[in-house]
Order: sequence, then structure tokens, then C-alpha cells
Amino acid sequence: MPDYLITPAGRKIAYHLTDGMGPAVVFLGGFKSDMGGTKAVFLEDWARRQGRAFLRFDYSGHGDSSGAFTDGAIGDWYHDAQAAIGLVAGPVVLVGSSMGGWISLLLARSQPDRVAGLVTIAAAPDFTEDSMWAGATEAQRAALMTDGQIALPSEYGDPYIITRRLIEDGRDYLVLRAPLQLPFPVRFLQGTADKDVDMAVAQRLLDHAQGPDMRLTLVDGADHRFSDDACLALIADSITDVIARAER
Repeated sequence: MPDYLITPAGRKIAYHLTDGMGPAVVFLGGFKSDMGGTKAVFLEDWARRQGRAFLRFDYSGHGDSSGAFTDGAIGDWYHDAQAAIGLVAGPVVLVGSSMGGWISLLLARSQPDRVAGLVTIAAAPDFTEDSMWAGATEAQRAALMTDGQIALPSEYGDPYIITRRLIEDGRDYLVLRAPLQLPFPVRFLQGTADKDVDMAVAQRLLDHAQGPDMRLTLVDGADHRFSDDACLALIADSITDVIARAER
């Protein structure tokens, strides 16, 4: 059973925290995913074997946390993540998957003194604007403005319900429109067969961000899940590399 924290906004956030040495590894999941996913559970087991502290959690409206998914937006989930990392003392290594990559960049921008390193997996910064809004038809945009929401097809089950608030709130948290300093080891991981986040997004992020130790690794044939044995091993190796470089 998960433990729970109450955020300053009153949201009830479910989490699992494994004690161990620092820097703690914090996994940030994707849009409409939860902390029971393959990558999160694999990394928790990996961290336990390493004797390393590890935190996974559900944003509000996701998994075991409170709230409805359609009530949430990027700012809410970013503030949930801020509250969650408050459970951990000292520096952290952020591991952000898809939307979690965007949120990890927001955390790195606002709390660079807390971040020892960063690993992203198919990071999707600014996707509400650059993918959802930019990819919507004029009819969909009109429906979003008048009806407050639209449904978009998903390969992962039920359609995504996209709300006007999600789009408008996302504009307050964009990270690719202003300088983005990442003054710690960073590893961006991206599959070439990802149908949800194009490789061009990873290249744009690498080109846009500024830092002394950033690398982009492309995995031929890997999809957005990035969860087969080879991809999971690469994630663990990337975290190990980031920690080793951060501790030099």
C-alpha cells in the first residue's frame, strides 16, 4: 500500500519511498500513467539492490492519488512533484519519462541546487502547446474553446480528454522558449520508433538547453514505452553514469 502526503494545495499524493543512500533517485511518470508502470517498478528494484534511496509517486488525478485526471494541468502536476521531492533530504537525481521529462526540467529550473543529475526518457517538454494545440484542427480548437474539452485517440486505451485548462495552463510552464540552464550531468534517452514524441523534440531539447555535461542517446527501434530489457538497462546505466559524474 502506498503512503500519502498532502500538498500545500490540499491534494492527496500517493507515493512509495525506499530508504537508502543519496543522492535519491526520483521517478516522474508520464501523462495519464502511474507509479505502477514497468519503468518505475524496475527502477525501484534496481535502487533497492544498489542500496540507494528511491521515490516514485502519482500526480493528482493519476493512479492512487486524489482528484480527477481531467481537473489537472501541468502546473498542478509540477507542484505535486515539488511536494513529493520535499519528502527527500539532500540532492536528487530526477528521472523523467515523457511528461515527467517536462516536469523534471521545471524542477531543475526552479531548484537547481537540489538536482544532482537528470535522466529523461522520451521527454515531452511543452507538448500541450507544440503537439496538442499545434496539431489540433481549427474545428478541434474551436470545440476546445467553446466546450472546454475534446477527446483525442490514444494507442494506450481510452481516448485522452484534453481540456482547455490543460492547454492554457501549460503556456505558463513552457521550457523551450527561454534559456534553460542544466548545470549538472544530463542524459536524454529517445527511441527512434517513438510515435508519441518525435526524435526532433529530443534534438530540440539538446540544442536549446545549456549545460556542461549533456548527452542524447538514440535507441534504434525503441518506442515510446522504452520498457524492454535493453531500454531498462540503459536507463539504469544512465542513472549510474550521472551519479558517478555528479560525485566527482
